[in-house]
Formats: sequence, structure tokens, C-alpha cells
Amino acid sequence: MKQWKKLSMIALSLIMALAFLLPGSAFADQAETVVTLGKDLTQQQRDAILKEMNVDPSKVQVIDVTNQEEHQYLGKYLDKQTIGTKAISSAKISLNKKEEGILVETKNITTVTESMYANAAITAGIKDADIYVTAPFPVSGTAGLTGIIKAFEQATGQKIDENKKQVASEEIVRTADLAKEIGDGNKAAQFIKRLKEEIAKQQPQTAEEFKNIIINISNEFNINLNNETINQLVVYAQNFANLNIDFDQLSDQLSKLRGEISNVLQSKEAQGIIDSIIQWFEDLFNSIGDFFSSK
Repeated sequence: MKQWKKLSMIALSLIMALAFLLPGSAFADQAETVVTLGKDLTQQQRDAILKEMNVDPSKVQVIDVTNQEEHQYLGKYLDKQTIGTKAISSAKISLNKKEEGILVETKNITTVTESMYANAAITAGIKDADIYVTAPFPVSGTAGLTGIIKAFEQATGQKIDENKKQVASEEIVRTADLAKEIGDGNKAAQFIKRLKEEIAKQQPQTAEEFKNIIINISNEFNINLNNETINQLVVYAQNFANLNIDFDQLSDQLSKLRGEISNVLQSKEAQGIIDSIIQWFEDLFNSIGDFFSSK
């Protein structure tokens, strides 16, 4: 009887462990899903992207993003040739009800990283959403944010402030420029994330104060920025600070950014948790061994 009781406890422990290891997305309570497709995609490309997104167009909202809209939000920061003449990038956004923050995944996006999209989406006021950005062939992805914002507006029925759209688009471009200069897209995204956090904390007023924050963060990240990049970041930072942003909500969403698992796993706190889990499994399997050896 004692052996059966012990075996039952072991079985229960294994079930709990498996439940712990299952990805959170398996239990996600998804609310509204909206898909934005580049207006200039062929019908074959549209069908392929919808299949890739695993969505039924008869059951979700599907709207188009035009090249004109891309120029509207990127035209101040990129030349016309860079933006191009066709809208190709497409996006899917699913709101999550559990306030889990933002998670971004991409395919065929060569310049803008997932963390860049997540950062800029938060600047625009997007929160608690799973986002997927794709294209039928490799593209830079700078226009992808336009589709994300349009999908979020459609999903929530809320219009995002035009200034926030502009600054979020500027952020995508500046982060991509920074990534090109330092050779690391995720590091560039972390830099911008830190910049926004320090603006919220210090509330700088003058261009010199913004510049000092940028230089201090560059020292923190051990990177050297040229004067042009610093000046562009100062302008972006001032524009960001002038937005009517709820910094408490901003901080909350920045802290909930999902993805970038490699960065999370390197933290001391996370490593301590992982060590505890490993020890727990070692104890569990020792218990299993003891059970069968005692038979």
C-alpha cells in the first residue's frame, strides 16, 4: 500500500511537471484577431500568407495596408526609394485577455527584429497582444509597423493618436539605423528600451539632458556612437518625451515583453530558478529509482 501511495505521488508530480513545461500559448485565451495584408500582394501570395498564419479569412477580419499608408508614416524618416512603391509586408495581431504583454514573431523580415517591433508597438500604445509579421520573400520590414498599428486599431475599435504613430515609425527607423551601426539588432532594441525607461525616470527637458542620457546608455552598453546617430536619437527622444504617454503603462508593458529568451535565461534570478528546477527533477528521479529498488 505504501508503495502504491508513493507511486501515486510520483505520478502526480510528473503530471504537474508536464503542465509546468507546456508553453503558455497553449492556454492563451485569445480574443480578437485581425490580419493586415499588403495591398500589392498577388492573390496567390495572399492565400499563401493566410495559410502560413493559420487563419480562416471567413472567421477573422482581413484588411489591406497600402503603400500610400507606408509613405505617410515613414516618409519623414526614409527616402521614397527605400520605402518602395509596393505594400508587401503583412501582419497578424491577436489580443490576449490575460494581460501577458507583447510577443512578436517574424518571417522573411531581414532588418527589423522582433524586439524592435515590440518596442515600437508599445510606443504607439499597443499592449497585451501576440503579433506576427511576414512577407512572401525577404524584406527589410520597416513598413511592418504600419500594418501592426492598423490591425490593433481594427481589433480594439480604438484610434491610435497620430503623433504616437509617427514617433513609433521614427523609432523603428532609428533602431534599425542603430542596429546597422553597432551590428546587433537585439542590442539596438535593448538600447532604445533603456532610453525610454530613463526618459520616464529622469524626465529630461533640454537637448543636452537627452544627449547625456544617450551617452550614458551607450557607455553602459559599451558602444561608440557617431555624432549623427546621437543627434538623431536626441530628436527621437524629444519627440517620444512629448507624447502624452502613461509611463506607468509603458513601464508595465516593457517589463512584460515576451521573447528574447536567451537574454532572460542569462539573468541571475532566472538561473537560480532553473537550478532549482533541475534539482527538483533530480530529486524526483531519485525517488523513482528508490521506489523500484525497494520493490
